[in-house]
Amino acid sequence: MIRNTMKLINTISVCFIAFSLFSCKKEDKKANTTEAAQNNAFAEAQYNDVTTLVDQATVTGSVTYMAGGSRGGEVLGPQGSPCVSVSVDTASNPRVITIDFGTSNCLCLDGRNRRGKIIATFSGRYRDAGTVITISFDNYYVNEYKIAGSKKFTNQGNNQSGNLVYKVEVNGQVTKPNNGGTYTWISTRFREWKEGASTPLNILDDVYAITGTASGTNPDGSSYTINATKELIRKMNCRWFESGTLELIQPNLPNITLDYGNTGCDANATITVLGQVYPVLLQ
Repeated sequence: MIRNTMKLINTISVCFIAFSLFSCKKEDKKANTTEAAQNNAFAEAQYNDVTTLVDQATVTGSVTYMAGGSRGGEVLGPQGSPCVSVSVDTASNPRVITIDFGTSNCLCLDGRNRRGKIIATFSGRYRDAGTVITISFDNYYVNEYKIAGSKKFTNQGNNQSGNLVYKVEVNGQVTKPNNGGTYTWISTRFREWKEGASTPLNILDDVYAITGTASGTNPDGSSYTINATKELIRKMNCRWFESGTLELIQPNLPNITLDYGNTGCDANATITVLGQVYPVLLQ
């Protein structure tokens, strides 16, 4: 029992919420927790990545890519240049921004192959209360994973602290390569822009607080829910969340809590299962 629990913990520790592409070996076919954690991690990473790309295209009309954490927070140049282009259609209503990686794989500076298009429509200016931004995809792939569905931002204006708050809704589908099946990822989050709003050209000083829930269905039909039980703090010059707590819930399986701690920009976190706390190192 203890050995099986440790197997599961060790697998989940590298599969839960990480912000890079990786693969995990399922140690036990009955451990659906592992698959749910892995699928959630990948979906979270891809739809967050799309947000970063659209944010940058909106502000600068081009696409760059920030790599933080162990890589020192350096800013890379145009992502995948010259095989990626950004077009801005200001004549249409709503306004449309298209990020086009082409029809064949574009090796980007973060080491990932992308192809297809990310299309964002804007009902108004990014910072105006009431503006709705909808992101869709046209045959968009990342390392042969097809990313589909939609992501919608609604600018809810300033909160009592004077910070802009966006409601972020994802209705996503991810299709795995090699006939690996399709899974869904549905999320409703609230994204508070705590710092960096006064310097829109510099994303490295941006700090966001994120709350809300996510849920998904694995290719085998099993389901899961993830709740942010303590707001997640993400500084854009860091690879990981710096603090916050998530809880993974699945039918007939023990709940799992991931705590990012409060030690700043590092890969240290803890996972709690059945009252036992295990230190983990995020990838």
